[in-house]
Amino acid sequence: MNINYRHLLGRSLVSAARSRLAAAVGVVALLVAALTGTSAGMAGAAPLRSVTAAPQAPGWVCPGTPIPEGYVITGRAPSGCNGAGAWYLQPVQDGIWTCATSPIPPGYVITLHNAVGCSGIDAWYLQLARDGQWTCAGSPIPPGYVLTGHNNAGCGNIGSWFQQLPRVGLSICPNTPVPAGYRITTFNANLCNGLGGWLLLRA
Repeated sequence: MNINYRHLLGRSLVSAARSRLAAAVGVVALLVAALTGTSAGMAGAAPLRSVTAAPQAPGWVCPGTPIPEGYVITGRAPSGCNGAGAWYLQPVQDGIWTCATSPIPPGYVITLHNAVGCSGIDAWYLQLARDGQWTCAGSPIPPGYVLTGHNNAGCGNIGSWFQQLPRVGLSICPNTPVPAGYRITTFNANLCNGLGGWLLLRA
């Protein structure tokens, strides 16, 4: 009986030692994974490639570089990037000149135009949208605004539009989205510098 007891006790101790050893190996593998960035089962595999992130800005970038959200193109170097041209990125702000290739961040509109202001190509002046503001032709119409006037000679003869917040009694120009909660009626051909306009009423 004593021999069997000792035999069983010896097997239990061996099993416990093996369990502790396996647990220790597992902990070491997890620590290695945490320090090297690989999983325990992939330790011998090639590391994964990281996704290329957008460049740090402001600064010069080559064509095709992703433009971080909230940044605009404000300069151009035609000989940069081995002749492909380089663009200078800056954070957008209320009142900033941008190149024609620049994105227009949400909430901004074009209010001025310079045909050669960006090293020989068009430049646009961006401002935050406001009630009662002249914008250039091609400028986005921010949600909740309507166009109520037109000037053919505005923005360096490319045309400009007067932008307002909607209210009952305004007349809106053609191609102006009708804002939610309103409807149009009564067309007047003399409005919007001869383009015509529709009276805005509550829906």
